[in-house]
Amino acid sequence: MTKRLAFAAALTLAGTAAIAAQPAPPAPAAAAKSVQAGRYTVDANHTQVVWSVDHFGFSRLYGMVGAMSGTLDIDPSNPRAAKVAIDIPLSGLTVTSPGFAKHLATADLFDTAKFPTARFVSRSVTVRGTQATIAGDLTLRGVTKPLTLDARLHGAGANPMNKKQTVGFSATARLKRSDFNLGYAVPAVSDEVNLEITAAFEK
Repeated sequence: MTKRLAFAAALTLAGTAAIAAQPAPPAPAAAAKSVQAGRYTVDANHTQVVWSVDHFGFSRLYGMVGAMSGTLDIDPSNPRAAKVAIDIPLSGLTVTSPGFAKHLATADLFDTAKFPTARFVSRSVTVRGTQATIAGDLTLRGVTKPLTLDARLHGAGANPMNKKQTVGFSATARLKRSDFNLGYAVPAVSDEVNLEITAAFEK
């Protein structure tokens, strides 16, 4: 092994050891006590939406959207006043087939040349411990419809890498493609879309 490779390996091992040495994150109930009031911004590298549809009754088809931006305003003393607004660039839509990705971008479906971004804005938040129902509006393909997220706090505290105060949530939701003029191939491909959301916000 050359000296350069040995040095690189040592740095990698040191970094791995530093991460491993960090204390395990607290459970959500305990983490809730670490949430600080204020405005947070989306951690674009660690926020994703995974969608899935039934494809011809043969399989479940999945895709992912990332590279999002937005804000979260939260005050632990008044969690019902929390507000979230997220911009979702559809250019960040990812699937495993290049041909399918190209079709998704056409006017048959997302028409990303005309509608490059989707947006979710909350209207109300109902909190139950570390879980919440977030009612809001999703604008997709030029159409705005209500969307409800069933969310739960995943964790909160200082990020061990950059030291920023961070809160993270998981959420699920369902929507109908036809509500947003995305009804291509319904009912062969299911109208209902399941959403699984992982979101991290940094203060």
